[in-house]
Amino acid sequence: MSHYNEQFLKVSPLAVLNVLRDLHKDQVPLRVSWASGQFISRILSVTAEALIIDFGSQEQENLAAQQAENFLIDAETKGAKVEFTLPRLVTVDYLSLPAFTAPVPPSLWFVQRREFFRIAAPLHPVYLCTARLPDNSELRCRLCDLSLGGMGALLESKTTAGLQVGMQIPQLQLDMGDWGTFQFDAQLIAITAHKVVDGKNETISTPRLSFRFLNVNPAAERTLQRIIFGLEREARERASKVR
Repeated sequence: MSHYNEQFLKVSPLAVLNVLRDLHKDQVPLRVSWASGQFISRILSVTAEALIIDFGSQEQENLAAQQAENFLIDAETKGAKVEFTLPRLVTVDYLSLPAFTAPVPPSLWFVQRREFFRIAAPLHPVYLCTARLPDNSELRCRLCDLSLGGMGALLESKTTAGLQVGMQIPQLQLDMGDWGTFQFDAQLIAITAHKVVDGKNETISTPRLSFRFLNVNPAAERTLQRIIFGLEREARERASKVR
């Protein structure tokens, strides 16, 4: 999660505990994701020794999580975004119900909302993302949202072969049309399904990729900010014309 400024990284055990306790107190939903799945949870208990989170709503997801490793946990509060990782989840009984437990993470990111504002990309024009994967195949996808920290994109193909959550992709190229073409090192942090209903009332599912930008220098960050502001302005103009 190195795309954030280091000032947002909390490494003090007390600071980490305070953030987790606030998430527990406010019952903030957590997204628990790993290479092949995800579920929504919440914190049931947190002490200096252990973090306990609820099972997901689907038995299949809970079974898969028991065999998985390298979890990304993220949550959004009213004022900030929280992210941390856990190597494993172990099942326990908590108040006579099944739950997951893990050691409290040694650090976490606590990022003010203004730092991760995300703007949806327009349907037209289409902004394309391309990259060369480690197996030498080409990645092609369509930008669907953009922030200073990363982006979401819809895969052109229906298969995610060659893609693995956690993999780093050097020199991912983002063609923003009149805004220009940019290259970023990125990390794939999630693969989910984007579903829409077409005119025939049929559900169409497209793989959605979530990327985190790595090592963004100040100049690139300023450019990203300018693009985000520009897209937001264009979205407001389109909305006013519709009204």
